[in-house]
Amino acid sequence: MLWPRLSGAVFLWVVCCSLVAMVESGIGVNWGTISSHRLKPSTVVDLLRENKISKVKLFEADSDVLKALMGSGIQVMLGIPNQMLPLLSSSTAAADLWVRQNVSAYVGRGGADIRYVAVGNEPFLSSYNGQFGNLVIPAILNIQQSLVKANLAGYIKLVVPCNADAYQTSALPSQGAFRPELTQIMTQLVQFLNSNGSPFVVNIYPFLSLYNNEDFPQEYAFFEGTTHAVQDGSNVYTNAFDGNYDTLVAALVKLGYGQMPIVIGEIGWPSDGAIGANITAAKVFNQGLINHIASNKGTPLRPNAPPMDVYIFSLLDEGAKSTLPGNFERHWGIFSFDGQAKYPLNLLLRNKLLKNARNVEYLPSRWCVANPSSDLTNVVNHMRLACSVADCTTLNYGGSCNEIGEKGNISYAFNSYYQLQMQDSRSCDFDGLGMVTFLDPSVGDCRFLVGVTDKGSDSSTSQTTYQLWIIVLVMILQGTLFLSI
Repeated sequence: MLWPRLSGAVFLWVVCCSLVAMVESGIGVNWGTISSHRLKPSTVVDLLRENKISKVKLFEADSDVLKALMGSGIQVMLGIPNQMLPLLSSSTAAADLWVRQNVSAYVGRGGADIRYVAVGNEPFLSSYNGQFGNLVIPAILNIQQSLVKANLAGYIKLVVPCNADAYQTSALPSQGAFRPELTQIMTQLVQFLNSNGSPFVVNIYPFLSLYNNEDFPQEYAFFEGTTHAVQDGSNVYTNAFDGNYDTLVAALVKLGYGQMPIVIGEIGWPSDGAIGANITAAKVFNQGLINHIASNKGTPLRPNAPPMDVYIFSLLDEGAKSTLPGNFERHWGIFSFDGQAKYPLNLLLRNKLLKNARNVEYLPSRWCVANPSSDLTNVVNHMRLACSVADCTTLNYGGSCNEIGEKGNISYAFNSYYQLQMQDSRSCDFDGLGMVTFLDPSVGDCRFLVGVTDKGSDSSTSQTTYQLWIIVLVMILQGTLFLSI
């Protein structure tokens, strides 16, 4: 749609956005830990340092991870899971205790360089049906007061990572606005962020736009140019990222905060688990993103002003994540679960290519496969059992192991379970249908994994539950938790 001239509103946006200071964006990564084969935190920190990655975003306060980050010089955005918002929003004592246990205990000379605390993770997601929305502002105010008490508020900033569905999608970025039911909360949030010098954090996923909409132009999801450019007045959008980003800018302008700094909390492309999720697409997207950000061109509504920071999602594959959104959820990493680079990628951080994790402690080089001399007629229940525990997502349609044949599928499922059980010989029995081999059964792009000796600690959910119980127990013992809370 061509407009002969800029409307007054668009002109105002251009003026406001041109006032945003030009910054050099920092490239960071999201470090998730929902994995059945979890590397030692010290190994991951070494991986970050080896690749000159100086910013990391965590989804929860894991004591082992925070200890490993101490003295590393890596800047940390520390997350508070949504499940903790009810308690933290209703109790200042709980907020004080959380800050004391998870922030104050790790910062200081030689400590972890915590720069941000992320209160919730996409708490306004429409699929939550408002479950967490009204808890965010009370929680963020309580945590802020706790940081003040700890003399940390001048250094550590609070943010709230938002999904892009917090603002309404529109054919034209300039028409962007927050969802009507969020207008009041978003106004309060951006007022708080502005008064405390915090950025607005948003997660943008062009892959999901493509995955969820069969009519979405594929090339528009990338940065290589498109024949489906979006014309918005005098502005032309050639990629989904710029269009989505400026939709947020327009929404912020409508609230009177057009100059607010923006950080991309999550963005990336999965390498497996769905049609369009593959090594080639992931490499093209992530390299295109990095080059686009590094060019400092910005976007049409914020020319020469790229995001403050961009956190790629993600550092490592997480083989125990929920597959409810799709099988690709376990394959976002630029590194596989064991810290091995999946493809050449230049982060423009003084290394030309990614460097693999070093000193990874693997289990012995042996695999569990289907016994070729056995009758596999009744194997279905065994496969179902194996894949209910282990990760078999690459076997599904669109996955890298989808075309390795029936026996290959059985062997992959058996081996995934076997490695998860730390190669316990009994876990490869399957009523005589399985056998151990020392010959790598990997086929083409389908990799049969070998586990790591450090199987990993509790999942994110159990870690969060444990933290909640500790906080509640301590508060009960101190007499600060009442039955009304």
